[in-house]
Amino acid sequence: MSEIITPALVSLDEPIGTDKRAVIDALAARVAATGRATDAAALAADAWKREQTDETGLPGGIAIPHAKSRAVTEATLAFARLKPGVDFGAEDGPADLVFLIAAPETAAEEHLAVLSRLARAFMREDFTAGLRGATTPEDVVALVQEAVADAPASAASPTAAPAGAPAPAAGLTVDGRPARIVAVTACATGIAHTFMAADALTAAGQKAGVDLAVEPQGSSGYKALPQQVIDDADAVIFAVDVDVRDQQRFAGKPVVRVPVKKGIEQPAALIDEAVAAVRDPRAPRVGGAATAATATAAAPTSVGGSVKRALLTGVSYMIPFVAGGGLLIALGFLLGGYEIAFNVDKVLGASTIWNLGDNTLLTYLGAVLFKIGQLSFGFLVPALAGYIAYGLADRPGIAPGFVAGAVAAFMGAGFLGGIVGGLLAGLAAWWINTWDVPRWLRGLMPVVIIPLLASIFASGLLLMVLGGPIAWLTTVLNDWLSGLTGAGVIILGVVLGLMMCFDLGGPVNKVAYGFATANLAAGIAGDTRYLEIMAAVMAAGMVPPLAMALASTVLGRNLFTEPERENGKAAWLLGAAFISEGAIPFAAADVFRVIPAMMLGGAVTGALSMAFAVTSKAPHGGVFVFFAIDSFWLWLVAIAAGTVVSAFSVVALKRFAHRRGVSPVDETVPAAALTA
Repeated sequence: MSEIITPALVSLDEPIGTDKRAVIDALAARVAATGRATDAAALAADAWKREQTDETGLPGGIAIPHAKSRAVTEATLAFARLKPGVDFGAEDGPADLVFLIAAPETAAEEHLAVLSRLARAFMREDFTAGLRGATTPEDVVALVQEAVADAPASAASPTAAPAGAPAPAAGLTVDGRPARIVAVTACATGIAHTFMAADALTAAGQKAGVDLAVEPQGSSGYKALPQQVIDDADAVIFAVDVDVRDQQRFAGKPVVRVPVKKGIEQPAALIDEAVAAVRDPRAPRVGGAATAATATAAAPTSVGGSVKRALLTGVSYMIPFVAGGGLLIALGFLLGGYEIAFNVDKVLGASTIWNLGDNTLLTYLGAVLFKIGQLSFGFLVPALAGYIAYGLADRPGIAPGFVAGAVAAFMGAGFLGGIVGGLLAGLAAWWINTWDVPRWLRGLMPVVIIPLLASIFASGLLLMVLGGPIAWLTTVLNDWLSGLTGAGVIILGVVLGLMMCFDLGGPVNKVAYGFATANLAAGIAGDTRYLEIMAAVMAAGMVPPLAMALASTVLGRNLFTEPERENGKAAWLLGAAFISEGAIPFAAADVFRVIPAMMLGGAVTGALSMAFAVTSKAPHGGVFVFFAIDSFWLWLVAIAAGTVVSAFSVVALKRFAHRRGVSPVDETVPAAALTA
């Protein structure tokens, strides 16, 4: 195995950039110049994508941008000592020691193990002090080689506090003995943060006097903790950005879930929280496989916060069913004509791809696409309810949530019934999971006992008590919408437009969008009012990024910073594709002037779209699903009007309104990195 770093990959006190993107680009260029990468731009783009997921600045003036990339041919470390330092997102300030870790996508285990062992050296003060005092690139290379040679033999091995640890601090005992904690660390690439967090937790455990063992799950593999150690543990810490492998081993244990970076920055606080969870019967417990979404969020701190997070989880997981199904139905209409909605079963029953009978090929293909989309829509309410329950109770909540959603759909309770059913199922599953059961029963709890009892509770309550009233309320709401005419329709458009632009993808935005998408099936079935709502919601959601693009690149360039103008260029495409989050960098930097201007334009667009009676059979896609939007040109007029209103408003506010109470933010984040 060749050396992982050479003097040519070291930069000492050279001016290679004043922001983190420039530093990453410069280090990637060094890697390519030494023949260890085929494309410097591709490597830099992969490292920047990782940086956007989670900033790599660490306490102590260190930054470790890293990536696996197809462009890398050999596992490599490039190093820069910067004067002055550059902000990589660490809480304690800029970084002056920057390592770019570049690994091939198919890196050999021995290379990954060396990179991982090196990452552990970053936590040692003598190592960083040596780097700051180095006078030549050769000194840096020697320090790195020594760090790798001194590191543990197996980077994937579990780590534990050595024997002879000090007595535990007050409050860190369980039943009169030191608390026993197990932890798992894992990051997206499994190279650096994984092992740094493992070492930080181990050191904090030793200092606190607790019995702590860590399982780092890195790219070079991992060695599982002995099951007896897990069984004897009082609590679990998951400091992860990805799925925990074989999470069922920890089933039933009180758990603290945080991003892996917190394991590096706040290990002592995590240990305190884990010990507190042991004494709290309401603390979250491990119930099933973790996901990136749940792993990156800390345990809920209140019932209200937990419910809100669960509702957003349900809507987020429901959207792919709606988006895919809606576009398939729209394509079905495009190929088979609008009458396909009424004779799809007849067409599919009489024709096959080999024998079309009386139907044309386009009609048959249209029927196929329409049917697939229709079946996808059938999962809408169950998926909403299932993943609301999942947001509350993890995997044991999914089955009772889906069943409750199916019951809500059966009873005609619709979107509202799905929300109620998901909450009931999730809360029931969470509560049952807190029961103190014998060890022999713990393995059955998440896969048998919890789904059974939670399904009986939530679905039974819907069928026997709540389903009827909710169905009645849904009918009243539908009748009210169907009865809207004239000014009532326009007011509805204004309200939806305001909601879509209030928080740019946040809870209020999701409520409006969820209402539109959840009723899209009813619109396609014949109630065009819901199709008008869908068109208004999508149009209003396109206004913020388009307006900020117009304001920052055309109307008021001098009012925006250079990074904002670059974000504005990307926002044109993001807005056209209905990605409201494209305006977030602008709103984060100047919330009190950007958000009101966006809401004003959104209200105009929503009102005009409803007044024009534009309809959309697609829930997403912006201008790229033009074929699914009736009165497409009038729809564009509504979007253009709102965009112009918002753009001129934000320019006027920036020129004449005094700015106050806004905290500075990192304005280098490009909008193109955001997704819907």
